[in-house]
Amino acid sequence: MSTATLPVLDFSQFAAGTAKQQQAFVADLGQALAEVGFFALDHSPVDPKLIQAAYEAAAAFFALPDAVKQGYEQPELHGQRGFVPLGREHAKDYPVPDLKEFWHVGRDPHPELPHLPANLWPEEVPQFQTTMQALYQQLDDCAVVLLEACALYLDQPRQLLRHQVQGGDTILRVIHYPPVPQTTAAHSLRAAPHEDINAITLLCTATGPGLEVQQRDGSWLPVIAQPGQIIVDTGDMLQNLSNGIFKSTTHRVVTPLEEDEPSGLSPGDRSRFSLPFFVHPRPETDLSPRPNCIARSGGVPRYPNLTAGQYLQQRLAEIGLKS
Repeated sequence: MSTATLPVLDFSQFAAGTAKQQQAFVADLGQALAEVGFFALDHSPVDPKLIQAAYEAAAAFFALPDAVKQGYEQPELHGQRGFVPLGREHAKDYPVPDLKEFWHVGRDPHPELPHLPANLWPEEVPQFQTTMQALYQQLDDCAVVLLEACALYLDQPRQLLRHQVQGGDTILRVIHYPPVPQTTAAHSLRAAPHEDINAITLLCTATGPGLEVQQRDGSWLPVIAQPGQIIVDTGDMLQNLSNGIFKSTTHRVVTPLEEDEPSGLSPGDRSRFSLPFFVHPRPETDLSPRPNCIARSGGVPRYPNLTAGQYLQQRLAEIGLKS
């Protein structure tokens, strides 16, 4: 099975396969993240019915009046929990905001994780909390297994990356891309070209087309995900730690204009929802390129020495969520 643009891996090959199958999975994952920066994942432990329920809860929340939604925005959190309105976030170095609004769900705090802020939950949509918490847990369980495979490809201890993200402020972003008015400026995009800041991202299959990945020659290829697949990509933090062995690839979300149904509606005439899961290491995690990764990639450090917390604060300022 394959998609039009991405390598496809089978989660069960690593999670429940023989030693030989696991080795093959690690090699395929490494090649995909080194050459493309993205792959599609089949047979993940994330329940497609739960994803559908999450989209239904998201649609119910974003249909609420703006005044109600804005009541769940807390500026002092810099967009890391609750609601972020349309026009607030822009891509790094991009002049105009993205055409999206979203809600952030984080890891629930407890005494061992005092740095984590509490989640906010919309009272008007009671199923939102239970559904998003369940989806968060399933995506988190999937992510830490994939990070074991990443560590093995980099010749690191199997548990290294998994341990780095335990207790990290991993974020489930619930995104609504509203219908795009005909008068929207041509350079306005649902999500302008960007790279993810975190370690890896798991993206549930969205409700409509638009995601595109930039190839090495600069051209754009659409991501055509099959129902139930999870799209996985490298973030800047893992690129930094691996000294560029894993590639953090530029991607965007455009508004397709072609008519795709007898009514004459284009995808841009309808809302689009997506559910990316941004996996973050704990803030004190050292992201300096690992010595053996430096040796495998030319012998020269190509990325800076910094912590995950320093990197995140820098990016929040660059995308407009923190001054």
